[in-house]
Amino acid sequence: MISVQNVSKCYRLYGHAADRLRAALPFVSRGAKATDFWAVRNISFRVEKGEVVALLGPNGSGKSTLLQIVCGILQPTEGRVLVSGRIAALLELGAGFSPEFTGRENVYLNGEILGLTRAEIDRAFPKIEAFAEIGRFIDRPVKEYSTGMYVRLAFSTAIHVEPEILVVDEALSVGDAIFASRCIRKFEELRERKVTVLLVSHDLGLVKRLSDRAVFLLNGEMQMIGPANDAVNRYIGFVHERQKGTGIEPPEGTMAGGSFRHGDRTSEIVEVTTLDTNDEPRAVFRWAETMRVRVRARFRAESVNPIVGMLIRSRLGMDVFGTNTRVEGVELGTVRAGEELEVDFDIPCLLTRQEYTLTAATQHWDGASQDWHDDVLSFRVADATEVAGVMRMQPKIQYRVGTARGERAPAR
Repeated sequence: MISVQNVSKCYRLYGHAADRLRAALPFVSRGAKATDFWAVRNISFRVEKGEVVALLGPNGSGKSTLLQIVCGILQPTEGRVLVSGRIAALLELGAGFSPEFTGRENVYLNGEILGLTRAEIDRAFPKIEAFAEIGRFIDRPVKEYSTGMYVRLAFSTAIHVEPEILVVDEALSVGDAIFASRCIRKFEELRERKVTVLLVSHDLGLVKRLSDRAVFLLNGEMQMIGPANDAVNRYIGFVHERQKGTGIEPPEGTMAGGSFRHGDRTSEIVEVTTLDTNDEPRAVFRWAETMRVRVRARFRAESVNPIVGMLIRSRLGMDVFGTNTRVEGVELGTVRAGEELEVDFDIPCLLTRQEYTLTAATQHWDGASQDWHDDVLSFRVADATEVAGVMRMQPKIQYRVGTARGERAPAR
């Protein structure tokens, strides 16, 4: 369990080294010039046992500072953090490993720091070595490691020392696809074992897949905490707004059903529906059946070549398929104020059997949002065939049977 209670961290910033020296000397401290910088301000949340919580936000929003405070590396200026359980942390690259020690020596050193006995580390070491997959380099100084090798060993050590709480800061950003997939499976295993996880990641798909909840930080302050899908949508909305030079605040009345909605309201999406090819509303589709997604928008101001788009997400919030009129080479011309625009997307439903959500958007030609509405409705795909993943392809299978002479028979 982690309880963050009104935590703030302030740094004194000095314009010159001499000012820092004056501040350290009581008899001349009045002449020191400094400003206060609050890296995090009034942060409060609680992570329950077995819960996975992610921290979201742009660079400089205070995520890493907050993780270091939770781990006890930094002391808060105000507030406190209560932690119940043994923490294993993987923070910035280089923390916790001595460059002169070998990989094996660093594993044992980290295990002993976390309170494990030598016998416990002996039992865990084969798993750590196998997961990291760095071969003979396990007995070479870590200063000779590549960045990927270093992170693989550090992450493997952190997850195999039986932590009750795991704190991870962007550990998967430097790994290859195979290692990242292995780590995701390990995270899911840790969640099943009720290990508490607090992580930072800019991979929003990963956050949606792994996290129960997420905290959105901006300029050191907490903007929201809630379901991971809603927090990610809120963060994406902020990114879109910042790209066109506006603030984080959405227009009035833009929160609907827990999902984020943003845009300058040049147009407003008034209806999103899923239909069959006979224009009959449908919420359930069979595999390979054509699904029609209809987006209707009312324009408040004239717009030249607006864009209308749609995005399908899985029930875990993963993006499955998205497109828009500009990508498909369709120009919509000029739409005047007061007019309505209706766009149909006819797509073959090649999705697997599960529930999905639809996001709809209207945009300016440069991509700036007019009205972006996340997860506005849901639909379901029914299929008798059970396959893995979210897409059911149509593979053509050929096979060959060897003859007694070792020759190959024709394809069947």
